Parts: sequence; structure tokens; C-alpha cells
Amino acid sequence: MNTVKTVRELRAAVARARREGKQIALVPTMGNLHSGHAALVTTAAQQADFVVASIFVNPLQFGVNEDLDTYPRTLAADQEKLLQAGCHLLFAPSVEEMYPNGMGGLTRVTAAQLSNELCGSRRPGHFDGVTTVVTKLFNMVQPDLAIFGQKDYQQLAVIRAMVNDLNMPVQIISEPTVRADDGLALSSRNGYLTEEQRALAPALYRHLSEMARAIVAGERDYPALVSQHLAHIEATGFRPDYLEVRHARTLLPAQPTDRDLVILVAAYLGATRLIDNIHLNLDSPL
Repeated sequence: MNTVKTVRELRAAVARARREGKQIALVPTMGNLHSGHAALVTTAAQQADFVVASIFVNPLQFGVNEDLDTYPRTLAADQEKLLQAGCHLLFAPSVEEMYPNGMGGLTRVTAAQLSNELCGSRRPGHFDGVTTVVTKLFNMVQPDLAIFGQKDYQQLAVIRAMVNDLNMPVQIISEPTVRADDGLALSSRNGYLTEEQRALAPALYRHLSEMARAIVAGERDYPALVSQHLAHIEATGFRPDYLEVRHARTLLPAQPTDRDLVILVAAYLGATRLIDNIHLNLDSPL
């Protein structure tokens, strides 16, 4: 696996792969990689001939008082994980390489409707930062396909909408959420949890699972179901940000007749904000 830090080197390496007739896959990340990221790369290697991963902690998607400065940078360990997972090329640019003219007057890409829901309403500008940097990476790499995890379900929906709306020739492939043995969704931010908080954290997924089972069993009063489990989540020790049952594609509030649903949650344990979800197709239930 080669590591490059400039757009010029990246394009040259991808161009060589193209000349050899290889199909290109991209796995965008912010580093501090775990088994969930490795699963994305493994899937990319199964789907394409040449896998490009990026590691870039993108300032545009961090808000005021968020953890940009303290977000873990673990490049050497990440390189080893990527190599073992089957990555061929790592793009690890600086902020100056990604935004050579600064970020003040930067052209930005917005997926308006989906970006304003859920995490978007709590983190203004976050998804504009995501869609802008992903668009730049797509333009730099020009991949045939790109792999994203389902743990960040809203991010996945936003990127799919952007690709569709802007006619980008990139196939978006989603990878199921990778979980620890106790059910906690793997996340780079799990490292912020204290030992006590880490022991408590899996309860978030248990509440989602209970909600999913109730819906499969016929529950359709979603506001009442949400209210009940919000109280349970708070009583468990979390500080809930939101808990919602939404239509899986539009992310609009779910209606009793909807068949394709997603249950989404964001909640704090101490200062750490955790997110999780369960995608639930009632035509193919759990």
C-alpha cells in the first residue's frame, strides 16, 4: 500500500490503475480506524480492483465547541489496519492541500432537505461539510464506487441524495454497522468514554432493538413509542438528543402505512455524543 499526501500524487496513482483497466473504489474516513472501517475496505476490495482510502479530519463538518482539535490522529496504526484490510492507496492530505484557498469563501455543496433533519438540526453546517468534502474526494479520485457505513445512517442518506441529484457517476454501497460483542456500534468516539460509561453504552442499542420488536409486532403509535423509550433511555443514564422513527429514504416522520423505516437515536454519555440506528423493512422484518 502506498501513502500519498497531495492531489497530484493521488491522481497520478489512480490514473495508473485506470490505464491497467482497474475498477476504482473509494473509502472516505477521518482516521482513528477500527474494525468497522476495516469492513468497509474489505467490501471495497471485494467489489473493485483498486481500493483508495482517505484519511482527513475535515474542519468543515465540525461545529463550534466540537472535538476538532482533540479528534484522535493515529496515522501509523491506521496505515497498518488499511494494509491488512486490502487497501492499495491511502490519501492523507493536510487541510492546506484540501482547502488551498481557505474555507471562508469556499464553494459548498448542500443536500438541503435531508441535511436539515435530525443531526443536521443539532449540528448546523455539519452535513454541508460532509457533502462538500465528499464531492471534492469524488472529483479527485473519480471512483466507480464508494463505500459508507450504515452507522451514520443520515450521512449515508445525504450522500445518496447528493449523488442522485447531481448525477454523479459513483455507485454508493452501504456496509452494515459493525458492533462490539455487547452490541455497541463501533465508533472512533467510543474512545472518549470512561470505563463506567463504556459499560453503560450498549443500553442504547438495546432500546432500539426493543422498539424494533414492538413495531414488528404491530405497534404503529410511533410518538407514544418514542416517548416511552426516551424516558427509559434517560433513566438509564443518557442525556437524549433525539429518538425518532422515520421513513428510511426520505427521513420524514414515519406514517403508520410506511413499510421501510429507520429508528435513529443520538444521546450523550457525559460529553460523548453517541449515534445509532436500526433499519427496519416491514416487508422483510427482523
